[in-house]
Amino acid sequence: MSAQLQESPRIRRMVPSDLDAVVTIEREVFLFPWTPGNFSDSLDAGYHCLVLEQDGYIFGYGVMTIGAEEAHLLTLSIAPESQGKGWGEKLLRHFIEIAREQLALTMFLDVRVSNHVAARLYERLGFRQIGKRKDYYPAMGGREDSLVMELVL
Repeated sequence: MSAQLQESPRIRRMVPSDLDAVVTIEREVFLFPWTPGNFSDSLDAGYHCLVLEQDGYIFGYGVMTIGAEEAHLLTLSIAPESQGKGWGEKLLRHFIEIAREQLALTMFLDVRVSNHVAARLYERLGFRQIGKRKDYYPAMGGREDSLVMELVL
């Protein structure tokens, strides 16, 4: 009988060779996904781009920018088969910690009005709605509002 050791899931910096896996998840999760260029530009700009990985398999990612004492979470997603297991919260907590380490005073994000699961996660971690952006996101048959959420760090 042979036992295989499995690597523990880890959060690490995204690198260009991760983009195919990241874009695959992006396309599985979102009707209007970021393009490979959006992710590549984020890497080139020096944004905080992270992936969740286990045994070479990427199953989540996120992108955040920090400037002027504000952090902005631009995107965060978990592969469909890994959702509902706490990985989104783990990755979000990691981004919050980075924002604090970088001396950001607040963290902002936008979430689709229809994305109740994500909004509840953000609220559970201390984010509160501070506004709404009309027609912010593309949607089937038109546009969808976003909730603007803030976490005071």
